[in-house]
Amino acid sequence: MKKPSENDQNDYGIGDLLGLGSQSVRKNYYPALQQRIDELEQERNRYKWLFENALHGIFQANLRGGFVACNPAMARICGYDSAEQLRKSIIRLREQLFFSASEFDALRQELLDHGSLSARETRFRRSDQTPVHVAITMLRRPDLGPEVVETFVADISERVHARQHLEQMNAELEQRVEERTEALQNANVDLRYQIEEREKIEQELVVAIEAAEEANRSKDKYLAAASHDLLQPLNAARLMVSALQESPLPESESRMARQAHRALEGAEELLADLLDISKLDQQAMKPDLVHTDLNELVRDLGEEFSAVAANADLEFRIRSTPALVRTDQRMLARIVRNLLSNAFRYTQQGGVLLAVRVRDKDVRLEVWDTGVGIAAEKLRDIFAEFHQVLPKGVGGRQGVGLGLAIVERMVGVLGCQIDVASKLGQGSRFTLTLPRATAPRFEKVVPPAVPPALREGFGGALVLVIDNEPAVLESMQMLFERWGCEVMAVLSRDQALAELERTGKRPQAILADYHLDDDLTGFDAIHRVRKYLEEDVPGAIITADRTDEIRTLLRAQYLPVLNKPVKPNRLRALLTSLITTSSV
Repeated sequence: MKKPSENDQNDYGIGDLLGLGSQSVRKNYYPALQQRIDELEQERNRYKWLFENALHGIFQANLRGGFVACNPAMARICGYDSAEQLRKSIIRLREQLFFSASEFDALRQELLDHGSLSARETRFRRSDQTPVHVAITMLRRPDLGPEVVETFVADISERVHARQHLEQMNAELEQRVEERTEALQNANVDLRYQIEEREKIEQELVVAIEAAEEANRSKDKYLAAASHDLLQPLNAARLMVSALQESPLPESESRMARQAHRALEGAEELLADLLDISKLDQQAMKPDLVHTDLNELVRDLGEEFSAVAANADLEFRIRSTPALVRTDQRMLARIVRNLLSNAFRYTQQGGVLLAVRVRDKDVRLEVWDTGVGIAAEKLRDIFAEFHQVLPKGVGGRQGVGLGLAIVERMVGVLGCQIDVASKLGQGSRFTLTLPRATAPRFEKVVPPAVPPALREGFGGALVLVIDNEPAVLESMQMLFERWGCEVMAVLSRDQALAELERTGKRPQAILADYHLDDDLTGFDAIHRVRKYLEEDVPGAIITADRTDEIRTLLRAQYLPVLNKPVKPNRLRALLTSLITTSSV
């Protein structure tokens, strides 16, 4: 090992990069670098431990060959003593791992077409040549090779056997009912006995239904928790990519950044839909009824979707008229937004119309499109979960089939009505009908004008960002600095107060995550900072918690809320509003 004095004069180290001598580097940066190296090693060991000790099988493989890597759980599923034995024994997935070559071919083709598949049931071949039922989730990794995939495997043999047993029980039950019915027809003397048997069966069915409903509720709770945890890293990734897009990049890197942005946007929409479906199915989403100006709502949605129409080279028209309804403004906006998204997704040429029509006792919100249309026999099916009407080969970005399912559930919560009319190949019209409301007396609030200096950048405005997730904090700092802000990024309330005392600076806006460490909240952090500065600094909460309780609590404190993952355009609009308020 070289001594420090033996370093080659031509070596280029971090001291040269930072403009410091090697002696300064050792004194000032070696402990921090060593600590970071130790943290990275710990993180690597943690992921290695998770890989080795996971309950489910995990492997990376080439579809044209065999395994690249696999974990012990995968070996146990396939009946091998070790992951190394499995990797060496299976050199061709198609012939040696999959029990059916045709199933492999179908899965491979779907991966090549779509890039991923989720919770797909198939059969693997064990070491003793017997089949084992598994559910697999596969993801293509074109960055590692044209047919390299990463796969998560769950052994579902017990579930399949239970399902087969249940099917057998159902068949036997149907047979028993038929036998009892025939006995009733042939002998009145057995009538009482048959009635008792049927009541017994009905009681068993009630118990089974209750058990199924309880299992479904547990599933919804798990889905909500898992989706919430995924929102944090997704938010960090979304902001990081946005910061990259704000930077001058070569065309190839810029294209990759745009592709990553679209991928993260799709993941965000899916998670948001899953959370909303979960809350709606649990009846945990309660409407917050307020008087809503449909003219203003339609105008805001028009501005939002004008860019979508321009990118798709479609015409987007709005026909509105003054109208007032009493409804949940956030849920109503989500309903119309989903309808507009569907209209643009399924329209390849022509355009989309958003119209408000006032009748005697109600108001109609209509979304027209000139898209592919829907067959008459499928009009009710479109509101089912994971149902898509876009035919293969039409083009456009396909969703996952939750948008209209959310629309139907929210319509039920709001107590309004939705109708659909469509002609295949000509287009569709969705009509949302709401009761009209009497106009209350209120003063129109004129928002403060945005200073010209804030329209292009923020001119070095100091923004205090508080978030206990280092990745989120780093990505927000990068994005805000691209926008021309000075950023004070801290992990906690106490760190924020210490940094303010050390620097003597006064931020023009505060953005805080709601759930901080040690059971503290972003609301508490904003309150303490304002108290320390003796100034009502404009602040807002950014959170992955989408519960109605948190939203109601923060609204009572007059704090704006953005849900993670944050859309950069909404974050910029919020920051502009806060800094504008601060400068008034």
